Amino acid sequence: MPPTHLIDPHAHFHWAASRRDFARYNASRLSAGELIGIDVHVASILGSWGQKSPTYFASPTDVSAGNDAMYAIADDAPRKVRSYVHVNPNFTEHALREIERGVSRGAIGVKLSASRRADDPLLDPIAAEAGRRGMPVLHHVWQHRQRDWGMQEASDAVELARLAARHPRTTFILAHIGGGGDWAHSINAVRDVPNIYPDTSGSGVDRGMLDAWLAAIGARRLLWAADLTLCTGLAKLHALDVLGLSPDDLDDICWRNAMRIFPPDSFPLA
Repeated sequence: MPPTHLIDPHAHFHWAASRRDFARYNASRLSAGELIGIDVHVASILGSWGQKSPTYFASPTDVSAGNDAMYAIADDAPRKVRSYVHVNPNFTEHALREIERGVSRGAIGVKLSASRRADDPLLDPIAAEAGRRGMPVLHHVWQHRQRDWGMQEASDAVELARLAARHPRTTFILAHIGGGGDWAHSINAVRDVPNIYPDTSGSGVDRGMLDAWLAAIGARRLLWAADLTLCTGLAKLHALDVLGLSPDDLDDICWRNAMRIFPPDSFPLA
């Protein structure tokens, strides 16, 4: 039985500065989302996606321009697309101004670039501001980082848990449990951190992965999500379908948890 609704709280779009065929890509995401049954995509644009400044170290100019492009996409499809405000925490004052500007343009969450470790004090003002405004923070996470990766300050769940412990009134989304390493390591790191909500996106659908997460944190803290490519999200839907979940648990994972952690009235579901 499919879920009653489907919200993707971890989506991305493109624009003219990031790829030449951006219009085709964006249209294909929306049309594929219709086939899958996605009611709302909550999305960000990461600046120029590396074309004018590094993807995870986007310049303030790139950050603002990418956010403007994201807001325009959301304006064009107000019932299908909601926006994150993307910020680079290396530019604290700019990030705080972008959050304020993003709220005025309808942004409902904060997308943090992987440009500082999650437990770095530079993230504290941003996390505090997001919490004050009731906006969840989506953080790129490498599941059990065992070495440094070029062109990003990759964080793992241990570091995100430290940030979340400092900001108990802020909700954090731990990105893509199905991508980037040892998902079991992440379970142990966030099991007892109630303001972290892991999302299921990423290409991996290991046997026992979703079962283990559900056993550790329950259905009310897990978020279905797709990230950059919808095929990975579809794989998670198929995996959830065979776990024998109750309709209530499936709805929690697929849309009700998102309804709970984003600002009120973020999603115009019938």
